Amino acid sequence: MKTYDAHKTATDVRQASPRKMNLRVLIFSMVGIIVLFAILYGAYAWMQPAG
Repeated sequence: MKTYDAHKTATDVRQASPRKMNLRVLIFSMVGIIVLFAILYGAYAWMQPAG
């Protein structure tokens, strides 16, 4: 795998990876946050008195 290319500009070098790792991190982070808020909401609703 070639890691250096003298013909690429600084902008070209900083482009996203072809394996879409940034997208995976974003999706897993969003799912984790949604699950965390669902757990917190469920715990809050469960602690409320009936009535």
